[in-house]
Amino acid sequence: MIKEFKKFAIKGNAIDLAVGVVIGAAFGKIVTSLVEDIINPLIGLIIGNIDFTDKVLALTLPVDGVEPLVLRYGIFITNVINFTIVAFSIFIVIHYLSKMKEKEEKKEKKAKISEEVKVLTEIRDLLQKN
Repeated sequence: MIKEFKKFAIKGNAIDLAVGVVIGAAFGKIVTSLVEDIINPLIGLIIGNIDFTDKVLALTLPVDGVEPLVLRYGIFITNVINFTIVAFSIFIVIHYLSKMKEKEEKKEKKAKISEEVKVLTEIRDLLQKN
């Protein structure tokens, strides 16, 4: 079992996964900061500093000092808005990374023209000249 674990841990896939998790966690902090420190204040400025976090729906009345049972739908709305912003930000980053990868693959594909194709192209060009 230990040999199998070493074999698994040393494989490139496991290492790539570990690197992905670490980078993902760091990227998550960046996106969270982007949302909380930049985008949310701008949205607050545009829509007039509306804060949903204090919005609740009381299901019971307070009895003998016991707090009422409440649905905190305002916090839920805030989290949905934050999730939407984070998901869109991640979509944009992945979209541009995919575009860059496609460009690289096209460049590599052009560079990998086989010798046969090169020779055939030269023959074609010579025949066209004659």
